[in-house]
Amino acid sequence: MGPAIVALAVAWAGVDVSAVGGLIVAPGALALAAAGLALSPPPAWRPALRQGGLAALGAAAALLSLIATVAYGGSAPNQAALWWCAETVGLLALFLLVARRPPPGGWALAGAPLALAVTVLPLRLGLRMEPPAEPAELLALCLTWAMLGLAAVAAGRYLSLLDRRRLRAVAAARREQRLALARDLHDFVAHEVSGMLVQAQAGRLVGASDPAVALDALRRVEEAGQRALASLDRSVRMLHDDGAGTDPGPEAAEPGLADVAALVERFGAGLPAEVVWDAEPAAFDPAPPERLSALAHRVVLEGLTNVRRHAPDAARIVVGVRREAGALCVSVTDDGRGRPAGGRRGSGLGLPGLA
Repeated sequence: MGPAIVALAVAWAGVDVSAVGGLIVAPGALALAAAGLALSPPPAWRPALRQGGLAALGAAAALLSLIATVAYGGSAPNQAALWWCAETVGLLALFLLVARRPPPGGWALAGAPLALAVTVLPLRLGLRMEPPAEPAELLALCLTWAMLGLAAVAAGRYLSLLDRRRLRAVAAARREQRLALARDLHDFVAHEVSGMLVQAQAGRLVGASDPAVALDALRRVEEAGQRALASLDRSVRMLHDDGAGTDPGPEAAEPGLADVAALVERFGAGLPAEVVWDAEPAAFDPAPPERLSALAHRVVLEGLTNVRRHAPDAARIVVGVRREAGALCVSVTDDGRGRPAGGRRGSGLGLPGLA
């Protein structure tokens, strides 16, 4: 679109320049061409326009307009009035774009030449009319053109506000997606992988003396690997989600409070520690909301993962679920002493991610 506007302005100027004069045609053609390039620039020009090229285009158009307003000494025929209107449109479009995408120095400094050029533009033809326009009429016209400039600035700043809101919304959506992916990887995949490591180590220790126990450990490693792959599949589906609200399917549902008992049972399988499931039936009836249920599962999962990582010497682990004063209370306690400093460090995303 931009090159087409430039071509139209140049062709029109070529037709009218001899009849109207260069001081009328040139500033109007430049204002239209500059506005066209700024509205739809070629891809190679866009970085330069963002770094101050737009302000330079506006300043060039405004300077030529001011020179023409001061130096023009001809008459005011209809063709000159037409170019005068076209120049007004071009300058206002540039003013709007400068206010919308301000250069590094700010829109006020870059827009000052355009504001002056637009405000005094009625003087170019008003002083050369036959008879010349009355001073009060010229003042009214200048004030009207100044108000048009203010309207262009207001529109540009409003569009700039919408642009910033859109960018913030996109950034927030991307951040939420990254956090969701990090939670899935930390809460589910890391838990299953750490469990696979424990079972593999146990199988290796007893493999020679008790093959049956080693085979059972391998079975649990396989089951944990399948659950980890299911979690990865859910994360991949989340990344491919186009936001259209389509149903991801039952296999993509996040585990909830009803799955905690099975989680505790899997955690205790093959471990020397005593794992106690202490849940009150009232905690499940009525069923908590889906988001609260998923959060409760994540709390237990994070707690058990931390026990495995930081308290491997724990002999008794208690997972409790109950209701107190209408609130759902979930706890994971152990009697371990904690891993000494210098051991493997976690990602630091578990507890903050639950907040």
